[in-house]
Amino acid sequence: MREFQTKTSKNKKKPKVSMVKAFKTIIWPRRNLVFIGLVLIVFNRIAGLILPWKSKTLLDDVVPSKDMAQLYELLLIVGVAILVQATTSFLLTRILSVQAQYLISELRAQVQKKVLSLPISFFDNTKSGSLVSRIMSDVEGVRNLIGTGLVQMVGGIFTAIVSVGLLISINPWMTLFVLVPVSLFGLVALKAFKYIRPIFRVRGEINAQVKGRLTETLAGVRVIKGFGAEEQENKIFEKGVDRLFQNVKKSLTATALMTSSSTFLLAGIASTGIMGIGGYYMMEGSMTPGQFLSFTMYLAFMIAPIVQMSNIGSQLTEALAGLDRTEELMNMTPEEEIEDRTIELGDIKGDIIFDNVSFAYEEGKDVLHNISFKASAGSVTALVGSSGSGKSTIAGLSATFLNSKSGRITIDSHDISKVKLNSFRRNLGVVLQDEFLFEGSIRQNILFPRPNASEEQLQKAVKAAYVNEFTDRFDDGLETLIGERGVKLSGGQRQRIAIARAILADPKIIILDEATSNLDTESEALIQKSLNELMKGRTTFVIAHRLSTIKKADQILVIESGKIAERGTHDELIASEGRYFDLYTYQARI
Repeated sequence: MREFQTKTSKNKKKPKVSMVKAFKTIIWPRRNLVFIGLVLIVFNRIAGLILPWKSKTLLDDVVPSKDMAQLYELLLIVGVAILVQATTSFLLTRILSVQAQYLISELRAQVQKKVLSLPISFFDNTKSGSLVSRIMSDVEGVRNLIGTGLVQMVGGIFTAIVSVGLLISINPWMTLFVLVPVSLFGLVALKAFKYIRPIFRVRGEINAQVKGRLTETLAGVRVIKGFGAEEQENKIFEKGVDRLFQNVKKSLTATALMTSSSTFLLAGIASTGIMGIGGYYMMEGSMTPGQFLSFTMYLAFMIAPIVQMSNIGSQLTEALAGLDRTEELMNMTPEEEIEDRTIELGDIKGDIIFDNVSFAYEEGKDVLHNISFKASAGSVTALVGSSGSGKSTIAGLSATFLNSKSGRITIDSHDISKVKLNSFRRNLGVVLQDEFLFEGSIRQNILFPRPNASEEQLQKAVKAAYVNEFTDRFDDGLETLIGERGVKLSGGQRQRIAIARAILADPKIIILDEATSNLDTESEALIQKSLNELMKGRTTFVIAHRLSTIKKADQILVIESGKIAERGTHDELIASEGRYFDLYTYQARI
């Protein structure tokens, strides 16, 4: 399905989904189903018109003639009409509502796939809770496009048109009188819809922001309680829900205007006027009681769908506002398409070269300046330096999470900006300082990169990372549930699971970002052994504050203010008594 997948290089202008585009992308591909719905609604509405038609016959013919046979016939016809109405209503809801829910699930999957295709920079600037809202909530409104909403609207238009024709056949002047307040109501409704749509769009944005903050609050509940900041978070959330309330209040004003307009113009002026005019015609003898009853019932059949259409119109407006925000996401360029990536990597050696690479998170504020070095296949490159010096940025560039501003990075002589990301990342393994674990079992988390790995491969990774050292003490072993983000485990246990996951992936390139930072001395010694095994024959980047863990690195790069201040082996840097020497001797004294 390719709905809403136009690409733009600049995402400044917020898209606006027109009803025409929604028709082309959502309704037209399902035209057969919608046609069935329209046929059903036509039969439903025709069956509904039987009652007022036969009411005239009852009053003007059956009752005066006291014809019981005709009365039974009339009741049979009305009964069958009611049965047709009930059956078609059931089929409409069953067929179209199910299809609408299927479309919602389909769109959610499509949006989620799109979101995961976006570059890391997008996630750095967007709250996860906001994205959850956009994936789950913004597409909800399509049920009113493919579901019963749009079909009911078409059915309402059909009923209104037929009713107008029948009203004219009974009394043209009374019909003309009715059409004046109906037309005025239509103008009010159109004005209200134009006013409401941007409000609905802003509501979606506010809702996403509030959900985003709430998600962060729940994830950081230990920090909140640790600092006694519950009241502070409560106030932030209250401000958010108040903004949401103010937005809803604006839309309710427009909705209330339509409701009061329908009451005054349709129920008030139209109905009262018809009562007076009809009473006059009946006293004059130019209209029978049966005709008047039929007229008022047809009038109800004309007004009811108009009021219903105003409600459905509001739902369709909300649906289009949600699709505006969905299209805004779908217009964004996937990271695979930011560069012209055409090179498919097969088996690689793992030679990585930085050639005068500079990088900036913000325009004009470089955090790396002309970085050049070579990480030979199978070698270990350690990145050390003070916080904020650029170590993690170099690692991010090596992992293709970031794109360099200038200069060139190559993998086995291939420009990394031209390499297809999937083919590169199949050869990549990452262990981060704040390692993320998924809710589930220890087994599921280790198997994450290779769900179909054999039990032998799994056990090998478990033992290499010394995960069995603590899982053997658990009643459920590898099946132990670890809670959200591994909250039931210690930092060292979470880190060992992350390392086992990387070992199982069997990558050619390893990035270890403070991989032993959360470990106690005993655990660190165990992990260091497994890491040494993991790094054999693999190109490895190690970011470490504990300099004792990188003594055996093939090269150590000392990064300061985005530049390479020093480079060499541990022994060479100690001998030169520069910045590395100062850092190492300082740590040794602690």
